[in-house]
Amino acid sequence: MFADQARIIIRSGKGGNGHVSFRREKYIPNGGPDGGDGGKGGDIIFEVDTGMNHLSDYRHRRKFAATAGDEGGKSKRHGKNGSDLVLKVPPGTVVKDAESGRIIADLSGDNRKVTVLKGGRGGLGNHHFATSRMQAPRYAQPGGEAIELEVILELKTLADVGLIGFPNVGKSTLLSRLSNAKPEVANYHFTTLHPILGVVDLPDGEGFVMADIPGLLEGASEGIGLGHDFLRHIERTKVLVHLVDGASVEGRDPVTDIRTINNELASFSEKLTKKPQIIVANKLDVLSDGGASVLDKIKKAYPDAQVFGISAVSGQGIDELLYAIAEAVHAQQSEPIVFESEFDPMKEVRPDDAVSVEKAGDGLYLIYGPKIEKMLGYTNLESEKGFSFFQKFLKDQGIVDQLEALGIEDGDTVQMYELAFEYYR
Repeated sequence: MFADQARIIIRSGKGGNGHVSFRREKYIPNGGPDGGDGGKGGDIIFEVDTGMNHLSDYRHRRKFAATAGDEGGKSKRHGKNGSDLVLKVPPGTVVKDAESGRIIADLSGDNRKVTVLKGGRGGLGNHHFATSRMQAPRYAQPGGEAIELEVILELKTLADVGLIGFPNVGKSTLLSRLSNAKPEVANYHFTTLHPILGVVDLPDGEGFVMADIPGLLEGASEGIGLGHDFLRHIERTKVLVHLVDGASVEGRDPVTDIRTINNELASFSEKLTKKPQIIVANKLDVLSDGGASVLDKIKKAYPDAQVFGISAVSGQGIDELLYAIAEAVHAQQSEPIVFESEFDPMKEVRPDDAVSVEKAGDGLYLIYGPKIEKMLGYTNLESEKGFSFFQKFLKDQGIVDQLEALGIEDGDTVQMYELAFEYYR
């Protein structure tokens, strides 16, 4: 079954713990610490697979996890990094945070591969924590935690032109006549249950992609029928071709149908109402006046719109319509529509500025985190000004308060990566 939406849980790999060990050799009975660092946890990566056109692989499996990093070993051996998990998706897939609905990544255009969750960092082995006061540290840093996140995958069709309209107005027939697509055509509602794409070739070598968007209903913007599922496929299109039954075969009024569908577009997203729209009255070959009265009625109701009359079955008016669509497409920007990222899990689920303060043992305290690394990278502790900034940083970030809450005393050692110093109030 075609699937254009899936809800899954992804989890990056936990970082491997640092190792505690001491060098023990025949002639070195009391060697120093030699515990190695843990391996980094695996990342969660989404990558475009051009051979895919649906999300069915994610319908029956809910959880996807990268592997954890291994613990470090003795003799300063580094633990093995966890394996990344690469999740393949079709072009046009949007990854959203399930809780907020905000966009994490859009796998379209040049965005072919995106790392959504990073694995936990590997913990440092105990050889990093040796100081003049503590030459045999029995502490190693634990690996960074994994991140788990529930996401929604949505496939938004990549097409230049979207064919919209009520069910059974002839969209599939028109698409099959204009393009290389071969959709199923039958005289009953919802023959088309998912968007069908066709490539329209033009004599000048230029062309465009057209999508038959399944029939919309009144209330589609509120999710009635498959409303939301259908409407999101219109978001990337540059031009809308609005097809109506000009012959009123099912007793509906074409002008009322146009108004109803446009109201649904506006209710779903105001952006859809700003897209160029070409109105096409189909099935005019069955009318005695060739559809003149119907076209006149539509043009009076929508005087600023391009209105065409055709018969998708006989081919009447098709050429004129084709070139009008091509002109409208080429008038739009050629760059593909790519949705901007609104949510960064690495900042909102695992904040970049997180600072960890831990008691590693008697008289030893550890401070680490991305913000600490940045601060050490741009601070010259050899200068008086730099050292004053360093002291102020510890106070402003609440690190001094955390150390005192853990019971630090004068003369105890504070370790920040390669930097170690004695603490005094």
